Amino acid sequence: MIDALRGREVLVAGLGISGRACVEALVEVGARVCAVDSRPEQAEGLPSSVRVFTGEEPTALARHAWERPPSLVVASPGWRPASPVLQRAAERGVPVWSEVELAWQVCSPQVRWLTLTGTNGKTTTVGMLEKMLTAHGWRAPAVGNVGTPIVTTVLQARAGGERLDALAVELSSFQLHYTHSVSPVASACLNVDADHLDWHGSMDAYAAAKARVYERTQAACVYNVADPRTRRMVEEADVIDGARAVGFTLGMPGLGQVGVVEDVLADRAFIPNRHTHAAELGTLADLRHLGGSAASATSSSDDASPDDADGLSIAPHVVANALAAAALARAAGVEPGDIASGLRSYRPGAHRMQVVADVDGVRFIDDSKATNAHAASAALAAMEPGATVWIAGGLAKGARFDDLVERHAGKLRAVVVIGVDPEPIVSALQRHAPDIPRLVVPAGDTEVMRQAVAAARAQARPGDAVLLAPACASMDQFESYAARGEAFTASVRSLMERS
Repeated sequence: MIDALRGREVLVAGLGISGRACVEALVEVGARVCAVDSRPEQAEGLPSSVRVFTGEEPTALARHAWERPPSLVVASPGWRPASPVLQRAAERGVPVWSEVELAWQVCSPQVRWLTLTGTNGKTTTVGMLEKMLTAHGWRAPAVGNVGTPIVTTVLQARAGGERLDALAVELSSFQLHYTHSVSPVASACLNVDADHLDWHGSMDAYAAAKARVYERTQAACVYNVADPRTRRMVEEADVIDGARAVGFTLGMPGLGQVGVVEDVLADRAFIPNRHTHAAELGTLADLRHLGGSAASATSSSDDASPDDADGLSIAPHVVANALAAAALARAAGVEPGDIASGLRSYRPGAHRMQVVADVDGVRFIDDSKATNAHAASAALAAMEPGATVWIAGGLAKGARFDDLVERHAGKLRAVVVIGVDPEPIVSALQRHAPDIPRLVVPAGDTEVMRQAVAAARAQARPGDAVLLAPACASMDQFESYAARGEAFTASVRSLMERS
């Protein structure tokens, strides 16, 4: 299919990181490329052969983009199906691809794709998976939603760069929406909770996009035993004959599952004698460097943290991510010893339950990556009861927070609310934690994070933690979740200098 694009008109919608990568790939294969973006500065540095329209009102942008009707549209993740450019494609029956689909069409068939999605935990899991595949001796970079466009990586390999054995592919719901023919060796959906409802329109539409990760899977569809929706996705998926359902669980694994037996990560899915035996993939000690849970191991069963042999409580979501990565790697043929080696070598990225400092006995923890309620719930589950000052709020994306607040009210000493629209968080606190002190930082404050950190410190006592786990996106007041986390870190350091 990719060779058929030579000399054909192709429209690229969006010139962010993935959009620019698509333009370069399409030019390289000989397509006649037109690109559109609302931001004029995004056009800088594009090949001279590319027709570019920027900065116009959306309907006008669509009109100019379709002056030469394309035979294909490649849409960047931020472009909603309702945008005028993509509506025209739907009306005229023109196929729309994601960057992921384009990369699949360009990629050598010998490269093994291992794909995963989920509301939370994707980046951690794909990072663990990359380390496992590397320990096995493969060149298998983490790509996709993690930050590196897939098409860039496969084009470099196609051009005679380093060999490419496999890809650890993180996929968002946006990317999956316009992905049509990817056929991975193994796939996983880690969990599904309300997120990006402003883009998808409903929870059902969001879940349907996530479910696409399982389509055409060749060997193993990995699901979360604790999230029945992911199992239903597997049951309804159109897979290659012979593909199996493989569950991951924090409990003892059943047949066809990976799980935990005492302090051992155990495989009862990928060994010949799995009816009666299990293979050791590693131990909880292999995860110790990722940090223990701040909560007691005697907490409620839903939040219970597995303990390693020395009694260190490991955060449940860390163990779950490791098991999901292990299942994907095992489906591709990675040996048990390489699973353990990969886990030991993995290091998490910034803004993921990162302890910034201890100020006068108060720990400050940056989990700015917690951009939805599900992620914030995992963070709060790891905290001590009654000893957390929670900094929350931002761009809610249509979500509500009643379940989150009701479940974790017992963890809170106080709440500091940020964001242009604090109402979703504040109303949930009023209903489910009315006695918890709360402070709302004015939206117009130019130093919102400095004010939030100062307010949180004033509420905290020695032995407490101040947790930035906003449960919301950052774009209402910050450029990104990383910028939000960096502002938090800078504010804490400023606090240290004054203490």
